Amino acid sequence: MATEKNNHPTILRGLIVLEKVVQAQRPISATDLIEELNLPKATVNRILQQLEDEGLLQREPVSRRYMPGPRTREMALGVMSNKALGAPRHAILQALSEEIGETCNCTMLDGDHTVYFDRVEANWPYRIQLPVGSKLPLHCTASGKLYLAHMNARMRQRLINAAPLKRYTDRTVTDPVLLFDELKRIEEEGIGIDNEEFMAGMVAVAVPVFNDSNDICFTVAVHAPTVRKPLEALRQYVPSLRQAAAAMAATYCSAGVDDA
Repeated sequence: MATEKNNHPTILRGLIVLEKVVQAQRPISATDLIEELNLPKATVNRILQQLEDEGLLQREPVSRRYMPGPRTREMALGVMSNKALGAPRHAILQALSEEIGETCNCTMLDGDHTVYFDRVEANWPYRIQLPVGSKLPLHCTASGKLYLAHMNARMRQRLINAAPLKRYTDRTVTDPVLLFDELKRIEEEGIGIDNEEFMAGMVAVAVPVFNDSNDICFTVAVHAPTVRKPLEALRQYVPSLRQAAAAMAATYCSAGVDDA
């Protein structure tokens, strides 16, 4: 018989609260957690305070709702980049990189940036060094724009309007109206593109890896210097990128379990 949530040991209660905050995909209030978890108000508030003190949770400045803290984000990156856990994904990425002949990577969303958690370098003397752990902006990268395009409209608007969009190259889109138009196209086409918008002389193409709820788990992307492969040459590999993304989704983002 299933154990009631309010009978869980203290340490497991803390993990359950943390899990709910992470799964919420938006800042969540203590009241929401109390109602959802069926735990005493004092217990939830105590756990939230402890998790916040340890950097596992943090508060949104205005609403004071809870969201994952820096330690939780570092933990998530550690889990995603773990070599034992990520071996099948890395093998898929390796095969993709060998097929295209360029560097391929996987990124996850981290607040207002994307972060590389897996990467296979192309075997070329001239290549762009962006190691695992590198954080990149959302508005001018192929993967970043994919996350924005599939994001809750309110959250997307907040991120884009929070501060002036930084110009990295002459091609960076810094007008929010123009960026919103591009994001609409990206959502319809399902492909993120960086046409020398983040780094002059570098282009990239990214596709999403979806879970069963049609949310993005992470992205898979390829980038290359334009002297070797212009954007249109990279776009020819979109079917291969999508095939790799589907294989990764089946391995890492599906909740399906064989009941036999």
